Amino acid sequence: MPLADDAVEARAQGWRTLAALHAKIEDKLERSLQKEHSLSVSEYTVLDVLARQDGWHMRMQQLARAVVLSQSATTRLVTRLENRGLLRRYLCEDDRRGIYSEVTQAGFELLERARPTHDGVLKEVLDEAAALPELAPLVAVVRA
Repeated sequence: MPLADDAVEARAQGWRTLAALHAKIEDKLERSLQKEHSLSVSEYTVLDVLARQDGWHMRMQQLARAVVLSQSATTRLVTRLENRGLLRRYLCEDDRRGIYSEVTQAGFELLERARPTHDGVLKEVLDEAAALPELAPLVAVVRA
């Protein structure tokens, strides 16, 4: 195999390894958050990202980028959270075209109850993955 092919294969193997770690984490988080808090990983992520913002709000475009979803998927997700009373949307006072999303008190309370589940599952899955030689280097990077 020529050197260029070796480099391509190394990148592909690295990507497969990263995807495997991501899938392990996402699967366990999804099951735990759904079971214990009726939240998907994406819903938790939206609440968490917004709660960490100064002023606890973001424009929809910024939120879509932060949670790595399309604008339409983010809008649907925010609508679901808004219907549950966990978020609210409002127009930007400076730019009436801009729409902000912010966490409600109920959203903060649910996030605070869900955070220990999220953090505990993440630690558990990373501990398990660290014991696997093929995943240990990625786990070290995630922990750093």
